[in-house]
Amino acid sequence: MTVFTGRFNCSCAKAMPHRTPTAVEDKGGSEGGRSRCDCSVFEKQSFGNVLFIKVTDASRVVVSFITQTRRNANMGTIEVAVAKSTNPATGEEVGAYPYLDEQGVAGIVRKAADGFTVWSDTTPAARADVFRRLAELLRRDTAKLAGVITAEMGKPVTQAQAEVTKCANMLDWYAEHGPAMLENTATTIGPEAYISYLPTGTVLAIMPWNFPVWQIFRGAAPIILGGNGYLLKPASNVVGCALAMESLWEEAGLPKGTFAVVNCDRHQIPSVIHDPAITGVAVTGGTVAGQSVAAEAGRALKKVILELGGSDPFIVLADADLDKAVDAAATGRMMNAGQVCISAKRIIVERAVYTEFTTKLASKVKSFKVGDPTDPETFVGPMAKEEGLLDVDDQVKRSVAEGAELLTGGHRIPGPGSFYAPTVLAGVTEAMTAFKEEIFGPVATVIAAEDAEDALAKANNSEFGLSAAIWTADNTKARAMARKIDAGGVFINGLSVSDPRIPIGGVKKSGFGRELSYLGVHEFTNIQAVWDQTPLNAAKEAAQGVTQ
Repeated sequence: MTVFTGRFNCSCAKAMPHRTPTAVEDKGGSEGGRSRCDCSVFEKQSFGNVLFIKVTDASRVVVSFITQTRRNANMGTIEVAVAKSTNPATGEEVGAYPYLDEQGVAGIVRKAADGFTVWSDTTPAARADVFRRLAELLRRDTAKLAGVITAEMGKPVTQAQAEVTKCANMLDWYAEHGPAMLENTATTIGPEAYISYLPTGTVLAIMPWNFPVWQIFRGAAPIILGGNGYLLKPASNVVGCALAMESLWEEAGLPKGTFAVVNCDRHQIPSVIHDPAITGVAVTGGTVAGQSVAAEAGRALKKVILELGGSDPFIVLADADLDKAVDAAATGRMMNAGQVCISAKRIIVERAVYTEFTTKLASKVKSFKVGDPTDPETFVGPMAKEEGLLDVDDQVKRSVAEGAELLTGGHRIPGPGSFYAPTVLAGVTEAMTAFKEEIFGPVATVIAAEDAEDALAKANNSEFGLSAAIWTADNTKARAMARKIDAGGVFINGLSVSDPRIPIGGVKKSGFGRELSYLGVHEFTNIQAVWDQTPLNAAKEAAQGVTQ
């Protein structure tokens, strides 16, 4: 809990429209730091990095997203729980965002419902226009938004800028191709029977921190294109990114509330799921969290899609181009400090080239620049959370104790911030921690396989099934192997990627449902069958007239 002290004045007896808390600079305004309610003035008070500019009715004189406790208008203290953003490179706090109370959450849900009512009545072509404008705004604000990503979760700025650009490109793609995905689909019955894809409501999205902009746009764009609303519960350390996106959606012309941020404690999530305005739930996160949310959604009879953990196999056969495979494995595994769901976490190499591959991989990993994420030359920045670093370090130590060979890294880098040395573990077996558990950090594990069949068996020996990669000169063989891999996506001679042109999702404990492509657009629509039987009835009546 954090204590804030401040004065809140408002002589208005009316309740002001609910507003999401935001962290912005106090620009003073025409009233010398004051803003106007419907009929009076209330004081804006800054607490550290957070500026509270919202009060409700004067008889209670509170900031609605802090508390609903009755208070007077004089100086006082308000004790609230906050979502904190801490720069993982320095340990310095960059933002504190008070959690909404029950009434505040309900207000955001109502706002989202109102936004959906307006948005669902628009045409797909009109929605595409909003997407185009938003893409332009993202390109305009790339440096600014990338700076927020880097400050809040430590992603190297060059990668953060690429993340924002990727979002803009995706929006342009959906603007061009999306409307056709929502056209009626014909059936074999004839033109009188077709399938429509209609909006259903607002989807609650519980999203992680590792791609705080791409992950949100990846999920939101198909859902919003389908005419639905998107209520975002962001990870507590990237609320600033979430609020920036909410502002950009509105600036692009999306009706207010259609994309809304609900900054609440996890214990409040069940009540949001059960709200009638929420018609579906999308979760990207850990397996335990996904199970919990899916169970709650089941009790509420709400559709849910889950993209959970992954321990992706990266198979390298003896005939593969080793230099390209090494480069892809190292880059894919160390990007974003290894905090990537679809990453080469278990590198399975045919024994004939195992030693050569492993030696080259360790050399490549050692070459990456580690350090200040604001430096454009940095490739590996800090881990986003201290607890994540401790978990990774524990997994590495257990694996080494179990017999894994540490080729490089394997330790925390001294100094401020949550930096972990890029690590390569060789000689990993199926009995070791590094094989059985997902390591969400800059750690590459290399496993030997006797042949392609053994590699396939090891790849499938996991409770996860998110994505996989196969490297070989024999494409026919690779495509045959792909059909036998338990994964939602298989990439041949390339890195696992998320791209709007293809769906992403998993099997087994990696979840179910799909995002992106036309499948992501249809996931939360009402897939409605329409059969106009008027011609059929007329034909029947005509036939009966003949027989009579």
